[in-house]
Amino acid sequence: MRVVLLGAGGQLAHDLLNELSKFDTHSFARTELDLADADALDQKLSEIRPTHVVNAAAYNLVDQAESEPESAFAVNAFGVRNLARTCQKVGARLLHFSTDYVFGQQLDRESPYTEDDLPGPVSVYGLSKLTGEHFVRFECPRSFVVRTCGLYGVKGSRGKGGNFVETMIRLADSGKPLTIVNDQRCTPSFTADVANTAVRLLETDAFGIHHVVDNGSCTWFEFASEIFRQLGKQVDCKPITSEQFNAKARRPAFSVLGMAKLKAIGLPPTPEWQEALGRYLEVRKQR
Repeated sequence: MRVVLLGAGGQLAHDLLNELSKFDTHSFARTELDLADADALDQKLSEIRPTHVVNAAAYNLVDQAESEPESAFAVNAFGVRNLARTCQKVGARLLHFSTDYVFGQQLDRESPYTEDDLPGPVSVYGLSKLTGEHFVRFECPRSFVVRTCGLYGVKGSRGKGGNFVETMIRLADSGKPLTIVNDQRCTPSFTADVANTAVRLLETDAFGIHHVVDNGSCTWFEFASEIFRQLGKQVDCKPITSEQFNAKARRPAFSVLGMAKLKAIGLPPTPEWQEALGRYLEVRKQR
């Protein structure tokens, strides 16, 4: 396999690069190869002639997207369209990462979303990612759309200045009381687990939409509480509602993703989110 990885430098791409090291892999950061530059994409992929392309590049500033939708769509939708078209042209399979934020309109949802459930985003960011999904499947039929959720990794998310775990640790160390949203249920996922499963998927012919997250679910308040418990930190932590937090963009109240399709094609289950968090904290300590 000859693989091109886009979005190098991000926390997910960091772990993807580790998993892809057994292949002939060429990685590019956004500054080196921008999804919005269709000509550059065409030239580079035509030169390398990859068998597989993995796209971990995205505009992921959820709140900022509400006031600059053009920027979100330029990368997450039309940039992805450019990439899918080029992959189809050079005969490469495409694995593209999407998000649980394509859901959110079912306010009374209690069971995990399946890959076949009808999406319904509640933010500009979610809509831009859903549009990108459609472009991938339309322009490049031999493709995988991988939806994931609540990513955290040892590389940290450059665009967001860290990740949720690091933010909670930093705030806890400040000694100030914390307020954390307790009415959004999802599955926080260690990027090492997502990368491992995604690359296993890449070696199959199971094209289409797949959900790849760690197992189980929790609210952000419950996730923070587990972080503090595993670190042995005593933190004054108060649960609040999304309305009280008052973020610019709406988040899904429930966006737990089921992984029936992974099980159906014989891929091993991902770890429980508490176990994954423990491994992350151990790696973090060693680093």
